[in-house]
Amino acid sequence: MHILLQCVLTLLLVYQYLCETYTTKYDGVDLDEILASDRLLTGYVKCLLDNGPCTPDGKELKKNLPDAIDNDCKKCTEKQRNGADKVMHYIIDHRPEDWDKLEKKYNADGTYKLKYLASKEMEISKIRAKENVTEVNEEEYEEENYGTPGTSIKE
Repeated sequence: MHILLQCVLTLLLVYQYLCETYTTKYDGVDLDEILASDRLLTGYVKCLLDNGPCTPDGKELKKNLPDAIDNDCKKCTEKQRNGADKVMHYIIDHRPEDWDKLEKKYNADGTYKLKYLASKEMEISKIRAKENVTEVNEEEYEEENYGTPGTSIKE
């Protein structure tokens, strides 16, 4: 009986560890408002780069970002994964100097950006094939797939 109880407790601990997700406490943060404001976005970038103060949600992001990148956001909820992709795609496309600094600190091998650019090119190719066009407007692609600042994330 004692061995059975130990096995059950061990399984519960393993299950809890495997099913762990990041806190959802800050899931209500308006990402579109941040992306639409150079001042707000710059504040978060400075926080992540240790060049400025962090808001409570910035501290949480800074704490979890290395693990999320290393483990392909396995502990992220769907909303967090979509939000993270939206923000990182925006920074890659619109603030490449900031992305280069963030990438150097958090993803030195550049795999995230490479995967994003490959998936973006594949989506553009699908659109071209579907619509039988040879050129796709990147701004329209970004707006359709990632929204624009001031709009909500597609769920």
